[in-house]
Amino acid sequence: MATVLVGMADWKISRSPDILTTLGLGSCVGVTLWDKSRGIGGLAHIMLPSSEGYTQHNRMKFADTALKDMLETILRTGASRANLVAKIAGGAHMFSGSGAGNVLKVGERNAENCKRILGEMKIPLLANDTGGTHGRTIELNIVNGQLKIKTVGFGEKFI
Repeated sequence: MATVLVGMADWKISRSPDILTTLGLGSCVGVTLWDKSRGIGGLAHIMLPSSEGYTQHNRMKFADTALKDMLETILRTGASRANLVAKIAGGAHMFSGSGAGNVLKVGERNAENCKRILGEMKIPLLANDTGGTHGRTIELNIVNGQLKIKTVGFGEKFI
């Protein structure tokens, strides 16, 4: 078993018995895809909801491009689209202040766009732990599909 670290604006695919992990999800969202029958999982660390308006960019940074690319790769790796399920965590409101408006609601927009895209891709969202004002570190256990969520001051939980 190996622990595979997924950096910010990155995604990785791995197989059972590995664990995929990403650290420091604040307004970012961690999106997992998992195929129990094939023992394959994926984890994306999404920074922004949409690539619209960006001409040259890291496709792994945005929900719309990263999730599409990760889905294509996990299917090429051997996952069955019919067996894929998703879980998400993160999307916290990390910035506040008067006049912040919608510009600083990046976490909320990230989470909502990830949910919308998963729906468009027809991948069931089994669980989510989004919002709030605290950061998260997550670990996807590819053996059983559990998503471990660690938060400073709020402990650990599994979804």
